[in-house]
Amino acid sequence: MIKLQKVRKRYFDNYAALRGIDLKIGEGEMVFLTGHSGAGKSTLLKLIALLERPSAGKIIFDGVDLSTLTPKQIPQHRRRVGFIFQNPTLLYDRSVFENIALPLYVNGYSPEEINSRVHASLELVGLLKKTDKNPVILSGGEQQRVGIARAIVTRPDVILADEPTGNLDPALSRDIINLFSRLNQVGITLLIATHDLELIKTLDYRQIELKNGLVASAEGSDFVEATP
Repeated sequence: MIKLQKVRKRYFDNYAALRGIDLKIGEGEMVFLTGHSGAGKSTLLKLIALLERPSAGKIIFDGVDLSTLTPKQIPQHRRRVGFIFQNPTLLYDRSVFENIALPLYVNGYSPEEINSRVHASLELVGLLKKTDKNPVILSGGEQQRVGIARAIVTRPDVILADEPTGNLDPALSRDIINLFSRLNQVGITLLIATHDLELIKTLDYRQIELKNGLVASAEGSDFVEATP
């Protein structure tokens, strides 16, 4: 599904966030991306979502080299990728329904389709009774679920999550990971960046560790570590 070949990312201050990444994420996998702060986890997710471009190397997404996409093709790619941030960045002047529906409004879906998709997403994350609420009154865990519902409402093939439990207590964090497991069971591919090793240590999912912009270890992974 996703293949990175010698991917490097260097920023304008000459900081090398990624120094040669080779890895594969199979279709329907749920994979945890671990590593210290600054290891390159967030950068890697942004490159896959085409929020940024790599400095070198190739990213193959479902057989397509992302470097070949034109600016007009990028929105189509992003519709196939749901991105979940540590802070769900909800709009507090709009209802839960309107927050989740935003990507559908932007892409011109009909009112009937918007209503159907938003309610299906809310049911999946367990917030169907919160449809008309303002997100400001929701708990931190509920707000994160709204962010997840917004990410899945376009029915993406892949979900990328950047420290989605970073602001939650252990019990809520486990709830969010269980929700990701349910999404994976319906066929969605997930790549989840986290530094919470205690949370995932007992889970039977593949883990890829980044260290200083390189793959340090990858349980059960087909990868080759590049020379810096």
